[in-house]
Amino acid sequence: MLVAKERGALRLVAVDGAAAALGLAPGMALAEARALVPDVATADAAPEADAALLRGSAEAMEIFTPLVALRGHDGLVLDVTGCAHLFGGERGLGAAARRRLARAGLQTQGAIAGTPEAAWAFARHRPGSVTPPGGEAAAARGLPVAALEQDEAVTLALVRAGLRSLGDLADRPSPVLAARFGEGVTTALRRITGREDIRVTPLRPPPVIMAERHFQEPFAELDGLLAVLERLAGDVTAALEARGAGGRAFEAAFFRADGAVRHLVVETAGPTRDAAALMRLIRLRIEALADPLDPGFGFDALRLVVLRGEALEVAQPDLAGGRDAREEARALAGLVDRLVARFGRETVRRFVARDSHDPVRAGGTVPWLEETDDAPWPEPEPGQPPARPLTLFGRPQPIDVLAEVPDSPPLRFRWRRVLHEVARAEGPERIAPEWWRAQDGTPPPTRDYYRVEDAAGHRFWIFREGLYEEEGTPPRWFVHGLFA
Repeated sequence: MLVAKERGALRLVAVDGAAAALGLAPGMALAEARALVPDVATADAAPEADAALLRGSAEAMEIFTPLVALRGHDGLVLDVTGCAHLFGGERGLGAAARRRLARAGLQTQGAIAGTPEAAWAFARHRPGSVTPPGGEAAAARGLPVAALEQDEAVTLALVRAGLRSLGDLADRPSPVLAARFGEGVTTALRRITGREDIRVTPLRPPPVIMAERHFQEPFAELDGLLAVLERLAGDVTAALEARGAGGRAFEAAFFRADGAVRHLVVETAGPTRDAAALMRLIRLRIEALADPLDPGFGFDALRLVVLRGEALEVAQPDLAGGRDAREEARALAGLVDRLVARFGRETVRRFVARDSHDPVRAGGTVPWLEETDDAPWPEPEPGQPPARPLTLFGRPQPIDVLAEVPDSPPLRFRWRRVLHEVARAEGPERIAPEWWRAQDGTPPPTRDYYRVEDAAGHRFWIFREGLYEEEGTPPRWFVHGLFA
């Protein structure tokens, strides 16, 4: 049994079959349980580990359908519409799902019905049943009112009123039931009897395109798996071509016979439907894995899906045989794709401009494949030198400055023990701090920037931090960057 502290006392949160046969149940105080069974064995509950196990079980069920949802802390709901014939019918699919979870050491019970709520109710109170389409109302009449999963007080009130089954409720007018026991009762009744259907919300959005292959016997040879995956890539790219689209994100899923699932995601800088290029990226991704693919007892299914797609126009080469700008962009995108597959998404980055007057925040880098709303790069004035240097220091470096008057440009400054005589200076360009980003409520001091050139022709971007007699602290000077 598993125990956890609830309402100031240790209580049972899960019991096995033997404990349940002895009268123990979840919610019972541990002291009461030990009074009934003195030598009961307990362990601390681990809800995080349970959640991880449930999510892993959901991934294992994706071999039957991509539409898998979690239900509470101990249940899964699968939308198997159009999938059952692949596994010998609905009963065959249900049996295969239970066998797959049994390999992971899980004891399960399930049912199949036309709506998620009906299937859930039958799984708990009539496990193993398969309700034919439209037969939910008749099949649910014999279920107890506990199948509604209402509060204990509501369930007890229903029983005391003589309403012990869903058939008893179905024979009463819904407005009367809602007025006496609440809307929750009538809503649950409609959903279990199939009169109202709510679609499941799967763990992951449904793929744009999907192709898969199941094996009669587990397959462990990697080269053979990749050969099968190459055929699936051909099927996926053919479907993309029929739609006039290309994929931006692909996922290969390897389903192991013991229920473990390995997902490999490949993203591209531009839409593609080139099966050979896609397979090269998948192979690079597999080679770069820190945790190699472990076949264990073998893989019994492979799936390749398109997670995200975009419209893709066919490039028309010019008559001279040259490449237009789109071809150049695709060549660059291919290079980026190979680098990302080998070195990782976060490693390959690009420069972006940000909408900020602060030079520290005006530019930066993001992963190349990340979708961002980039601000436009400022256009330099014709015939004028750049207003910002190409090289900015990660942290401005302090300098000693001599100026004629406090607010004047520097005459000379010392940086890294070298004295520089200023021959020319432009400025100041006053840059106020972004006060709304101040974490402690105190904005940083104002900066006055100067573009200066020393007698040797070296050009610097320096600033004075703070204003004399206005911001409380003596101003300091820094060099922030170098002009080429």
